[in-house]
Amino acid sequence: MTIKYLKKASKTASTDDTKTKDIVQNLLKELEKSKEEGCKELTKKFDKYDGEIIVSKEKIEEINKNLDQKTKNDIKFSYDRVRKFAEAQLANYGKDFEVELSNGLYAGQKLVPVNTAGCYIPGGRYAHIASAVMSVTTAKVAGVKNIIACSPPKEGIGAHPSIIYTANLCGADVILNLGGVPAIAAMTYGMFGNAPADILVGPGNQFVAEAKRILFGKVGIDLFAGPTEIGIIADETADPEIVAVDLVGQAEHGYNSPCWLYTTSQKLADEVMKRVPELIEKLPEVPRLSAEAAWRDYGEVILCDTDEEMVKVSDDYAPEHLEIQTKNLEWFHKRLKNYGSLFIGEETTVAYGDKCSGTNHILPTKGAGKYTGGLFVGKFIKTLSFQRMTKESTKEVGSAAARISRYEGMEAHARTGDVRLRKYGYSNE
Repeated sequence: MTIKYLKKASKTASTDDTKTKDIVQNLLKELEKSKEEGCKELTKKFDKYDGEIIVSKEKIEEINKNLDQKTKNDIKFSYDRVRKFAEAQLANYGKDFEVELSNGLYAGQKLVPVNTAGCYIPGGRYAHIASAVMSVTTAKVAGVKNIIACSPPKEGIGAHPSIIYTANLCGADVILNLGGVPAIAAMTYGMFGNAPADILVGPGNQFVAEAKRILFGKVGIDLFAGPTEIGIIADETADPEIVAVDLVGQAEHGYNSPCWLYTTSQKLADEVMKRVPELIEKLPEVPRLSAEAAWRDYGEVILCDTDEEMVKVSDDYAPEHLEIQTKNLEWFHKRLKNYGSLFIGEETTVAYGDKCSGTNHILPTKGAGKYTGGLFVGKFIKTLSFQRMTKESTKEVGSAAARISRYEGMEAHARTGDVRLRKYGYSNE
C-alpha cells in the first residue's frame, strides 16, 4: 500500500511550541513573585479588564435572572447529557459500555491499551529488580503489545543481570543497555529499530525525571516524579524502634529523600530522633552516606495535638509512602485522602510494597498525591469515547448544538448542525 498526500500541512501542532514555552515560563516566574497583583496587572494588559476577579454571588444571581430562557434551556440540554454520560462512565469504570443518552443518541467508551510502552529501570547505586517487575508486568497485564525496557549499563557488563532476567521474565519485548537521558530519548524517538513509545514509565534520578517532564506531551508519562518519600503517622502506641527503622529504610534511597514523622507523642518523637542517627551509623557505607544526608537535610518530626491535626499535616504533605502506626487504624484509613500508597499497621512497611507485596511502587512524589495515584494498569489504557445517532435524533441534538455554537460565536460549528438538519428535513428552531 502506498500513501500519497493530496495536501500536506506545512506546519504541525508543535510548530510554535518553543516560542510559547519561553513566554509561559517567563510569565509563571513573574507570577510566582507578584501573585495576585501580578494576575490583575496581566489581566489589564491582555484582557483589558479591571473589574472583580472572584465572581460574586450577586453577579451570579443577576446573570441567572437576566439570561434568556432559550439559552438556559440549550445549556441545560448539554449539561444533562454530559452529566448522564459521566455518571455512566463512573458506573462502568474500567469497562467498555454504551448508553442511550436521549432518544436516538448513543454514547459509550472503549478501553484500548497503548501500542508501545517504554519502561525505565534504574540501575545506578542499586539494582532495582522491583522496578522492572512493577513497570513491565503492569504494562503486560494491561495488554500493551510492545514493551521496551532500558536500564543503565555497567562498564564491561551492560545492564545488571538480575534486571535483564526480571525484565525478560515480566514480558519486555526489547531490553536496551541504556540509562539516563539517552534511554529516555531512545524510547521516545524510536531509536535502535524500535517503535516510538506512546508512554514512558518508571522511576529515575533527577535527570531522567526532567527528561520525562520536558518530553511530556510528545509522549505520555506515568507521573512527574521526584526523590522517594516516606511519611509515618504514629501515636503513643507505636513502637519507636520500628518507626525509626522504617524512616531509615527510605532514607537510604538517596541524599535528597524526605523522611517525615507526624506524631502526637513527645516521648515517641524523642526516642525516634535519638534512634535514627544510631541506626544510620550502623549501615554499610553507600546507604549510610545517603541516609545521613537525607535525614540531616530532609528529615522532619512534627508534633501534633490531635489525630485530626496529623491527618491535616499528612494530607498537606501528600507523601509518596504513608505508614499508619496508631491504635485507631480504621479511622485514619477513612480520613486520609492524599498519599501515593498507604501502609496500615506496623505489620506492613514500605519495603514490602516496594519489593514484592503486590501494590505498585511507582508512586507520586512532591505533593502529586493530591491529584493522582501511582502506576496501575489504567495508565497504559486509553479510555476512548464514541457516539452514534439516528437521523431522528438530529432534530433535537443538531438544533441545540447549532444554537450553542452561535452563542459561543463559532459559526462554522453551527453550520455542521445546519447542514444535517436540512438534509434530514428539519428546521433549526
